[in-house]
Amino acid sequence: MYRILSRSANFLAMGMALLGGLVLVGVTVLTCISIAGRALLPLDIGLGPIQGIYDMTEMGIAAAVFAFLPWCQLQQKHAAVDLMTPVYPALMNRILNLVIDIAMCAVAITLAWRMYLGMLDKLRYNETTLILQIPVWTGYLASLLGLIAFALIAAFCVLRSARALRKPQAEECTS
Repeated sequence: MYRILSRSANFLAMGMALLGGLVLVGVTVLTCISIAGRALLPLDIGLGPIQGIYDMTEMGIAAAVFAFLPWCQLQQKHAAVDLMTPVYPALMNRILNLVIDIAMCAVAITLAWRMYLGMLDKLRYNETTLILQIPVWTGYLASLLGLIAFALIAAFCVLRSARALRKPQAEECTS
């Protein structure tokens, strides 16, 4: 059962990271096209900046950042202070990993919950972006998907850390 969960978590986290990467590439390409259009504007050849590039960039970057969080959590690559961990016994490090994973799971669930409430608020008031009039809730939804995946992966990491307390060899990364 654990292997199935581990593979599923790896698949979800990697899929979200790849999706976030594709969004970043798309935003980068659009930004380059817009900058080139802005530079060619004085030549009067019909090219100009992309209208609403700020709207698209804002939503795309936010969604991409949240899409990377599950992979970062699964790989245990969040910021850590490792000043004392080399001198702690292995059991103490495994206990610390469990405590940190529980805290990250709580943070992920709280962020997803608050993003959901924010999305409902934007949907209720029909708020749109300034230039393209894109409903703002769509950006929240894209970010919420990443946060839901983050919460699921964080819950798996709690299980992985708890399992490592019982079986130290289970502590290895699932990549």
